[in-house]
Amino acid sequence: MLLLFGGSAINDNIPNEIIEKCIIGTMLGKTNELETFVKQRYIWVSRITGGAEANTLGQLTQHYVKEYLEEKLPNWSINKDQLPKVSQNERTSLSVDIVVKSPSGKFCAVEVSFQVTTNSTIERKAGQAQARQELLHANGHKIAYVIDGAGNFARQSALKTISQYSDCIVSFQDSELDTLVKFLKTLK
Repeated sequence: MLLLFGGSAINDNIPNEIIEKCIIGTMLGKTNELETFVKQRYIWVSRITGGAEANTLGQLTQHYVKEYLEEKLPNWSINKDQLPKVSQNERTSLSVDIVVKSPSGKFCAVEVSFQVTTNSTIERKAGQAQARQELLHANGHKIAYVIDGAGNFARQSALKTISQYSDCIVSFQDSELDTLVKFLKTLK
């Protein structure tokens, strides 16, 4: 009832989001009006928009993790640089979210994934986990993951695989990021 007729409510306490969006019931029987309404609202639930929103959220999460590590490890290099002697193939450098370099020159790749809803990002990271860890270990580097969000936790199999092929895995909370900092300090 709320979705169909919420916009017609006369209560002053009804939020504007409901008044603006919950009017579909008033359009029943008005084909042209209903079709226009649905076309205009498609963008709200479009997978393209959802992907862009998820990408933005992922970028914000990466930025927060990077800043957190910079604050806790002030003499370390924390950026998007390439890992030395590491490539996906002979032509392309391995792309990771954050590269951490200790003052003594030890490296750790940090992958960050925060998903509110399920999508393929966590599956892709799981599919790459074993090969990435083997490649990084062969070159004397480590790999860590910061994973959070209901969308990721809904993918138990992917999380299990990532956990198996990670040197450190934490969630997106300051106390957990402190655990990552402690792990990184062991690289000295």
